[in-house]
Amino acid sequence: MKLQTADVIFVLIQFALFFLFIFEIPSFQIHIPSSIKLAGIGVAIVGLLLILIALLQLNKNLSPFPSPKSGSHLIQNGVYKYIRHPIYTGILFLFLGYSLYVSSGYKLVITLLLLMLFIFKSRYEEKRLTQTFKEYTNYQKSTGRFLPKINR
Repeated sequence: MKLQTADVIFVLIQFALFFLFIFEIPSFQIHIPSSIKLAGIGVAIVGLLLILIALLQLNKNLSPFPSPKSGSHLIQNGVYKYIRHPIYTGILFLFLGYSLYVSSGYKLVITLLLLMLFIFKSRYEEKRLTQTFKEYTNYQKSTGRFLPKINR
């Protein structure tokens, strides 16, 4: 599928937020209890594992852009059986966990901005995926966007 201007804009904003996350503003340090800091390490590790598993499962379909690559196919197994955007989820968990661990209000704000970006980016991506894969609409109904869907 041909890249659109929106594809490039989403990726540029995402990498800008990644870059900003590197920095720290000391006046934005917040008090986080030790138990939550420790839990933050666990959340970050889960996020990193989720990213790695999802990257391996995407294999040749991997692209930094929201539009699907030409000749790609829809992955609906592995972690993608439960979550439509596990890489985004993994990044959010990794950033959230690390932010808690280092007691950084600044990094929490960047993580929140990243969540908002991923909401918009995933909506755009899903429009493109629906145009490419006729089975995507049914896939959406059975899986959660960022977390597994709890069937009632």
